[in-house]
Amino acid sequence: MLNALSERLSGVLKKIRGWGSLNESNIKDGIRDIKLALLEADVNYKVVKEFVDDVTKEAMGEKVLKSIKPAQQFTKAVYDGLVRILGVGGGELSIKSGGISVLMLVGLQGSGKTTTCVKLARWVEKNYNKKTLLVAADPYRPAAMEQLDLLGSKNGFTVFKKEKMKPPDICREALEYAKEKSFGAAVLDTAGRLEIDEQMMDELTRIKDKVDPHEILLVADAATGQVAVKVAQGFNERLGITGIILSRMDSDARGGAALSMAYITGKAISFIGTGEKVDDFEKFYPDRIASRILDMGDVVTLVEKVQQDIDVEQAKKLEKKLKKNKFDLNDFLEQLKQIKKMGPLENILELIPGLPKQANINIDEGEMKRTEAIINSMTPREREHYKIINGSRRKRIALGSGTNVYEVNRLLNNFSQMKKLMKRLPKGGKPKGNMLSSLMKYS
Repeated sequence: MLNALSERLSGVLKKIRGWGSLNESNIKDGIRDIKLALLEADVNYKVVKEFVDDVTKEAMGEKVLKSIKPAQQFTKAVYDGLVRILGVGGGELSIKSGGISVLMLVGLQGSGKTTTCVKLARWVEKNYNKKTLLVAADPYRPAAMEQLDLLGSKNGFTVFKKEKMKPPDICREALEYAKEKSFGAAVLDTAGRLEIDEQMMDELTRIKDKVDPHEILLVADAATGQVAVKVAQGFNERLGITGIILSRMDSDARGGAALSMAYITGKAISFIGTGEKVDDFEKFYPDRIASRILDMGDVVTLVEKVQQDIDVEQAKKLEKKLKKNKFDLNDFLEQLKQIKKMGPLENILELIPGLPKQANINIDEGEMKRTEAIINSMTPREREHYKIINGSRRKRIALGSGTNVYEVNRLLNNFSQMKKLMKRLPKGGKPKGNMLSSLMKYS
């Protein structure tokens, strides 16, 4: 996410920290480099100008120039500037305590609207405890209704769809159905076009008039940069959108849309899509995104992910086993599954402060899948007592997992090394020397 922009800005700030002292001349040089980085990231020129003016004014002040650590103060000025242009964040959705809360999603074709409907429905169910209905209100795009039906059913949602009916009438009947079946929320997947046109806007306006939605959220593809900003302006002028969802943020290395949209439209970015899975969906926090852009990590989001996805009771049981050195391959497999719940490892690593993107850490997701397959091919007794796995057992496990004996041997050897390292851990559980990095190597 935003890798290209992050690397450029982090590089500029690293150079500034190397100067030791700051003066008017080298501050101007640093700000010029930051300006170029933002423009190359496809950030709107007006936004860049506002940002540069704010940072220059703050950086030239006595607070920075006469500071004991001027480089840190300059970095803070850049961070504060990023937070300001990213907006205030989406806040809470307008979800009613009673009745049916209607969330209307709009956007162009190809923006990821249908997938986002399912992601938003999952978010509403998890965070507001509302039984949510998905409404297929796009009868024009080939297989649009079928796509929502498939995604919804796969993730346990009821999908309301009606063939040969106009979208405003589909939405109205869907709400009647939702009331009858005691749904607490409805997410409307409306029709889009390849570009903004009168026919689409008229239809969306009629839907708005029919169902009086509590939220009108624009789904915009972050990777389209300035195009997404212009689209947001067009939808906002006609419909009065209440917020923005940026899809495919994980594929946007530059960051132009994220850094321009809130400032230009005056509408908050509510959520971002960070992957293909239904749970790859985050609330948008400007301060956290600014931290990620400047390579400062995002500890708060990391902690929230751990709390949300990691089974606390399971973690406590594991801790006891580790202390008694009774950690077996069943436990190892369970830990792999817990890690996978948190999403792609690349997304997790970027939340860790001080871990530079330039480190080019090689993460092989396929290796994790092969490891799972190998352990799943073992008998319960083999998982509990890995030392009984002899040559013939290794051949059987390799055949059953679709791998080879070399990969089975490597897993068992790594696990054996990890067990030895655990024995050397002090009673308090704190690794000695470089023990922690060694442990990570074998896990």
